[in-house]
Amino acid sequence: MKSEFTAIVKQDGDWWLGWVEEVSGANAQEKTKEELLISLREAATDILELRRN
Repeated sequence: MKSEFTAIVKQDGDWWLGWVEEVSGANAQEKTKEELLISLREAATDILELRRN
């Protein structure tokens, strides 16, 4: 089953900041938008996996 989540992404100076609205604690900060999206996906996946156990 695939789920869709909302990623909030903002640029602050040289950094990209973001979080996943539906997954508390899934946030990241990276130098590029592409790296940020990867980190957010990994964070959300890890948190949801931990909550299943």
